[in-house]
Amino acid sequence: MKKFAKVLALCLALAMVIGCFAACGGKENEEPKTLGMSESPLPAAEIVKDYEIAEDFKIGFICLHDEKSTYDKNFLDGADAVIEALGLTEAQYVIKVNIPEGNECYEAAKDLAEQGCDIIFANSFGHEDFMIKAAKEYPDIEFCHATGFKAADEKLPNYHNAFASIFQGRYLAGIVAGLKLNEMIEAGTITADQAKMGYVGAFTYAEVISGYTSFYLGAKSVCPSVTMDVQFTGSWYDVTEEKNAAEALIANKCVLISQHADSMGAPSACEAAGIPNVSYNGSTYDSCPETFMISSRINWAPYFNYIIKCANTNQEIATNWCGGIDEGSVVLTGLNQDVIAEGTIDALNKAIADMKAGTLKVFDVNNFTVGGEKVADSDLVYDGYFHESEAISAPSFDLAVDGITRLNEKF
Repeated sequence: MKKFAKVLALCLALAMVIGCFAACGGKENEEPKTLGMSESPLPAAEIVKDYEIAEDFKIGFICLHDEKSTYDKNFLDGADAVIEALGLTEAQYVIKVNIPEGNECYEAAKDLAEQGCDIIFANSFGHEDFMIKAAKEYPDIEFCHATGFKAADEKLPNYHNAFASIFQGRYLAGIVAGLKLNEMIEAGTITADQAKMGYVGAFTYAEVISGYTSFYLGAKSVCPSVTMDVQFTGSWYDVTEEKNAAEALIANKCVLISQHADSMGAPSACEAAGIPNVSYNGSTYDSCPETFMISSRINWAPYFNYIIKCANTNQEIATNWCGGIDEGSVVLTGLNQDVIAEGTIDALNKAIADMKAGTLKVFDVNNFTVGGEKVADSDLVYDGYFHESEAISAPSFDLAVDGITRLNEKF
């Protein structure tokens, strides 16, 4: 009888193993299914051609680097989108890449002018003085420059600055980061006082400060205990320096990394270390599927379309132009559902709706302090918030917000 009972027990155990094996699809080491990328809650808007373009119209683009730089690739992608949407022929545009922030920019602009371009656009901060020099020599050609701030003072009718309210996108990406930190805290992976992010910055310019501060404030809006360290590289594009900076931040116990730098250095360091990452200027999902969460970027296509339309309809181009969410100039490039925290999409949709309604101000002075004090009213601070990119298109927020530590000062 005892022998029979043992056989029966063995048969039942075997049946359970077989049943479990079958329920798992018959694969002992089957990997869990992944959800992958979801659609962006803030995608790029379609460019609509609602005007005629002269056959002899021509536009020239000047880029600091080539498509190996995420920053420049983003510009090139915007140019490609407009060229395709407007049906420009190869004779109607010229693209120059790897143009340094020196006299080479002036020479490139002069060459484009001699080639018959009606508009010449340059994409880097250090190009500005050389674009102004060319604009003075070619008064009949429109010169447009991204990230600069001198157009209003120069008062040249053919020189213009442009940027976008990317601080909106950075803030939204910060919400994604903050919710991820909350998930880590709830899981016991970290404690609330260990919710420290790292940020790889290029330079200590207002553009970078505005970006990392808005990212931090977005995270803080959902994770009150968050702090952030910033490591500067002293270069817009340096794979090694950006990778080293990210690794140094991780070694300094930062549990999530973002960046305002233009290579894959930081994202690749995060993927190797298994650290969640928020990138800039485009998704890094294909290279970093285990750590990429979201990316914010400026969509330059609406501005390119605007200046081309102005040139072909005899309208003046604004001295300072800044597009935001409403203009389709701020974009989020998808969400990695395998890494983001539960509830992220709903939180983003609400924040986007509040921004569009004007009830969410990124630099609301009630939400941060500087040196332990609330920021006082000034020319840029009134009605309860810092009015970023309103007086001029370029970012001007450069306050040292409490909770953010700058580890070095590379310019």
